[in-house]
Amino acid sequence: MGKLRNMSTVYLTCNDKILLLYRKGSIVIADSWTGSAGGHFEEQELNDARACVLRELNEELAVDEKMIEKLKLKYITLRRTNGEIRQNYYFFAELKNGENLQLKSNEGEVEWFPLNDELNKLNMPFTAQHVIRHYLNIGKHTNKTYGGIANEKEVVFSDLPEF
Repeated sequence: MGKLRNMSTVYLTCNDKILLLYRKGSIVIADSWTGSAGGHFEEQELNDARACVLRELNEELAVDEKMIEKLKLKYITLRRTNGEIRQNYYFFAELKNGENLQLKSNEGEVEWFPLNDELNKLNMPFTAQHVIRHYLNIGKHTNKTYGGIANEKEVVFSDLPEF
């Protein structure tokens, strides 16, 4: 154990909806619903999760920073799986009013879902499923950033204050 996999994800919201991607054929995760865009850090991004998520957003959805607002790192999760430690940086952002809601991804099918508990019924990767559940219940009502450690049953979240 010592291998690290650093990934970032962004969830786009607009008008009480959230954009999810159905990703197929990934070498890292099973076919499932994931964030709007995301992926692995490039070498020059290892100390800048925001740069990674903005690049992925542009590459996968052709959305640039001018088309979004309120980009915020909300969750950082850690999980040990397949002999590696996976660090995921989950961002949330709002698509500005008037932007095209008919987005297309080169990574799979995208679909807008109501931002409600029905999201908990979708097939998602383990940590993403727990991030969405926490976000619906707590995260979307705060300006906090949370750290989460995964165990076999759940992801345990704690407020991650800056001090």
